[in-house]
Order: sequence, then C-alpha cells, then structure tokens
Amino acid sequence: MDIYEEIVKLRHEGRRGAVATIVNVRGSIPSFETAKMLVRDDGSIVGTIGGGCVEAEVWQAAREVMESEKPRTVTFNLNQNPKYDTGLVCGGTLDIFIEPVLPPALLYIFGAGHVSVNLYQVAKHAGFDVTVVDDRDAYANRERFPEARDVIAEDFDVATSRLAPNESSYIVIVTRGHRDDMRVLRWAVQTQARYIGMIGSKRKTIAIFKELQNEGLPAQLFERVHAPVGLDIGGVTPEEIAVAITAELIAIRRHAERALPHMSWFHSHKLQAATADTEDVTLQTLDDDAEEEL
Repeated sequence: MDIYEEIVKLRHEGRRGAVATIVNVRGSIPSFETAKMLVRDDGSIVGTIGGGCVEAEVWQAAREVMESEKPRTVTFNLNQNPKYDTGLVCGGTLDIFIEPVLPPALLYIFGAGHVSVNLYQVAKHAGFDVTVVDDRDAYANRERFPEARDVIAEDFDVATSRLAPNESSYIVIVTRGHRDDMRVLRWAVQTQARYIGMIGSKRKTIAIFKELQNEGLPAQLFERVHAPVGLDIGGVTPEEIAVAITAELIAIRRHAERALPHMSWFHSHKLQAATADTEDVTLQTLDDDAEEEL
C-alpha cells in the first residue's frame, strides 16, 4: 500500500492523520533512515518504522500530533533504555519527525456581495478552499468567483440541506439581510464546523440569537459564533473587512495562543444580560436600520 496515495486519499475524504519519518540514525536500528509510517485518525497504520515499543510510542505521539496539528520530533536511545530491548534491535539512537496530515481547510461563504468577493480573494490566497452560496445567480457565478471550489446559486435552505461541513470547515455568514443570516445561522450552529462567523452589529446579533433560542435552539450552540466576525483591526471598507475576517480564520486554523483583538463581543454570560436589556429588539425593528448590501 503506497503511503503517499493513502495520504492523498485521507485528505480527499476530509480526514486527518500523522506521518512519522525517521530523519536521523546513529548506530544500528531495526529499520532505516527515511522509513515512514502513516497513522490515520481511526488508529490504523500504513507502513512501519521498525515495530516494537518504539513504534507503539510513535503511534501515541502521532495521535497527539494530529490533535494539536503541530509537528514534533521524538528521540529514542535504544542503547540506554531497557524497555526497547525486544531482541529485535542492535542498539542505536534515532530521531523521528512526526507531522500532521490535515484535510483541506474548507471555507463556506454565505452571501456573494462586496465583502464576499474580497473575502474569497484573500482567503483563497491564505490557503482556504472556498465555496460561495447565494440565492442570486447574478452574484453567485464563476465570473465573480472564478477559482472557487464551488459556486452555488440557489435558495439558502436548499443549499444548506446538501452541505455537510466537517471539523475542518469554516462558515462565514455575510448575506444581504437579517432573515437570511438567521436562516443560515440556524443551520450552521448545528453542524460540526470548526468556525462560525456572522457579520453585523451587536443589536442585530442579539435579536437573531434571541429569536433562534425562542425556536428552541440551546443557548450553548451560540457560544462558538464569532459576531461581529473578524479581528478588530479597525477595518471599514469591504477589502479591510475581508482581511480582518481572514486573519481570524488563520488564527483559529493555526491555534493562535496569544490573546487577539477579536471584534466578537459575545460570551454566554454577556448574552443573557444583553438580551434582558433589549427585550424590544426584533428582526422587524432591525429592518428599519438594515445594513447596506454586503
């Protein structure tokens, strides 16, 4: 079984794994430099780096690497540690580099207006595979999004019924109206998507969250929604907003460890207080001060 073909297959299926490669050898070991082993997300393996206790420990490290999505190098001294003496080794030291195998980062953009066009361009250059969805074929077309993974021009409810975002998927909601935003968000919070962002003011966001909760959706589903979407870099124009959103997508994708200036005001304990102070805010009143076409 070709390990490289299995890596391609794994990524095509939207799954993850980790590849362990012997990168340095000193002395005698039960394998050879450049030997590789692929560990899939279900624990199965392809290839070998020599078997025994070393391989068992590398398997465990590979599981950790695919979860953290960060590579690491492990070193084994077969001369000094008696637990590696299985009768199969001659003694030696080896370094094994373990790198994650990740599925493509899929970005679903709902809405095909000005912000969406710029977000598609910036996110594509940052390595995201972009799918654009809008109910207007005058906006959702290949002329506007020539290199998108897919461009879907149909009703939002119809489109979402055929989409199944996985844990490597990102969803950004930038439709032209509050009602459409709510329709997409209702679906998005019930998916496995890694990231969900929605453009709009605090007032609009409270109203949408409140209405969806009144429908029976649990409040905790909204705890992972970034609203307003993007990092707070002071962006105003569609181009600048696209950069702010893409920056946040990258931060999530790369597990940024330091505090970032998120524009999102939402936290579960704040939502309750904010909702209590805005009982009269509804989607109908928001129609009176609707945002410009996005």
